[in-house]
Amino acid sequence: MPDKTTTETRLARAKFRGWHRGTREADYMIGGFFDRYHLSWGEDELAWFEMLLDEEDVDIMAWALKTQELPPHVAGPQMDLMMRLDYVDIPR
Repeated sequence: MPDKTTTETRLARAKFRGWHRGTREADYMIGGFFDRYHLSWGEDELAWFEMLLDEEDVDIMAWALKTQELPPHVAGPQMDLMMRLDYVDIPR
């Protein structure tokens, strides 16, 4: 089992990186995805999200919106969840 402190640190870093992408649209999509799903993540899901955070925002958004073909390294159950877009909450 992973060290709890290390996992907590990684989750905190992932949350920050998810919510501080540089554009409001990417923040809501990537940060919102983190907020909705991170509590159910194990090591594999967290590692996938950390890998995703290294991708360009325009690519992540295009994959989630299904306007760009998914590369094999991001395809899978996590991206399937991201493509639902049911986690995006834009405050008014």
